Amino acid sequence: MSALPAAPLRSPGPPLRPPRTKKDESFLGKLGGTLGRKKRAKEVSDLQEEGKNAINSPMTPATVDIHPEDTLLEENEERTMIDPTSREDPKFKELNKVLIDWINDVLVEERIIVKQLEEDLYDGQVLQKLLEKLADRKLNVAEVTQSEIGQKQKLQTILEAVYDVLRPHGWAIKWNVDSIHGKNLVAILHLLVALAMHFRAPIRLPEHVSVQVVVVRKREGLLHSAHVVEELTSTTEMMMGRCERDAFDTLFDHAPDKLSLVKKSLITFVNKHLNKLNLEVTELETQFADGVYLVLLMGLLEGYFVPLHNFHLTPENFEQKVHNVSFAFELMQDGGLKKPKARPEDVVNLDLKSTLRVLYNLFTKYKNIE
Repeated sequence: MSALPAAPLRSPGPPLRPPRTKKDESFLGKLGGTLGRKKRAKEVSDLQEEGKNAINSPMTPATVDIHPEDTLLEENEERTMIDPTSREDPKFKELNKVLIDWINDVLVEERIIVKQLEEDLYDGQVLQKLLEKLADRKLNVAEVTQSEIGQKQKLQTILEAVYDVLRPHGWAIKWNVDSIHGKNLVAILHLLVALAMHFRAPIRLPEHVSVQVVVVRKREGLLHSAHVVEELTSTTEMMMGRCERDAFDTLFDHAPDKLSLVKKSLITFVNKHLNKLNLEVTELETQFADGVYLVLLMGLLEGYFVPLHNFHLTPENFEQKVHNVSFAFELMQDGGLKKPKARPEDVVNLDLKSTLRVLYNLFTKYKNIE
């Protein structure tokens, strides 16, 4: 076997850089990605800090605990947050509780339990069931949708159905798909209050509930904030769209001394008829609240006997009392009277002005009947 030739000697020189392997390129790519992410994270952090400074500036003294995503805005984009002091307001808490309890009562057969409005209503699932139950109609939407696009499409269909039901005239809609899906509690509350009032929910919403809202908007790359007061509820009559004032508004506001005279006149009128059944009224506020006297009075005024199975002679709960008053209202309409302005729930809840309005309408029509 012949020997292999010796390899030629190379002249000494600078060491050659070894060729970059795929492994090296991968490592450098990751390093560059990490550095890029760190840079972006710092930009996000700076932007968040800018947002906090804008909100906590001397022009806006209230301190607001904001989430990072609340400051990541596009140009001219706007984000709203409820001031923490408003969240602690007793009337605001009461409004939340009343609405949550109402939703849970309506959906009890669906075995749905709402605990937090913004977390439980944003995806449209509960809103769908609530509207279907209240309006007695089936919505053509997917039952369960996980994707954001699917949820927003579902919300769009639901809110279009809400608009069709409410048919708002002269008042502004204060919610949309993005605000509901974005868990904007103010928008969700506006929607629920509108539904509760339209469907005459058997609840009493606290009146004159307002919240202070922090509005953050991005303009020319900078965040600007402002505080605004948002009214969630006014008076029951205003929310029902019955803004016109009548004699009883004037009486309560400007002539309380004459109120006792009106009450005496109405007591005399109702007792003139109820005495035929050996019944007597001394307190208008309380004795008509369960609806029994109203039903019996309508029978006496119209000259017929009201079958006892049509109403609860000894109502045991709020719902039975509302049933009685509602039934009395139906009898009034059958007798040719217009539908009462008052809600049955307001009469049951001892609202004197509502009770007086109902009785005064009866007095106006039947005062000359023996």
